[in-house]
Amino acid sequence: MQSEVVRFLIAGGSAVAINWVARILLSLALPFEAALILAYGIGMVAGFWLYRVFVFRAAAHGTLRGQLVLFLAVNAVGLAVVLAVSTLVIDGLTGLLPGLKPAVAQALGHGAGIAVGAVTNFLGHRLLTFGAALRPQPQSR
Repeated sequence: MQSEVVRFLIAGGSAVAINWVARILLSLALPFEAALILAYGIGMVAGFWLYRVFVFRAAAHGTLRGQLVLFLAVNAVGLAVVLAVSTLVIDGLTGLLPGLKPAVAQALGHGAGIAVGAVTNFLGHRLLTFGAALRPQPQSR
C-alpha cells in the first residue's frame, strides 16, 4: 500500500502539473471557471492512463469501460471539490489581501483546490474505480 501511495503521488503530481499549467494557459483566453473545468478534463485524461498503468497496476486487467465510468464519476465529485475549494480560497485571499493580483489569487486558489481534490480522488479511485481489480480474488481449488 505504501508504494502504491508513492506511485499515486508521482502519477497524480504529473496529472496535476498538466492540469495546473493548462488552466494557466487557458485562463489567457477563458474565464477562470471555464479554464479550470477544461484543464481538469485534460488532467483527467493523463491521470486515467497514469493511474491505470502506473499506480493500480492490477487494474490494467479489469474492464476498461467499467473503470472509465467510475473514473469519470469520481472525477466529477473531484471537480466539484476543486471548484468549490478554489473559489473559496480565491474569495478569502482577495478579501484578506485586496491588493493581491487576480492571477496570483487564482493560482494559489487553484493549487489549494487541487490539493484537497487529490485526497478525494485517491480515495475514490482506490475504493471504487480500480478497487475491484485490486481486491484479492478467491482462489479455486
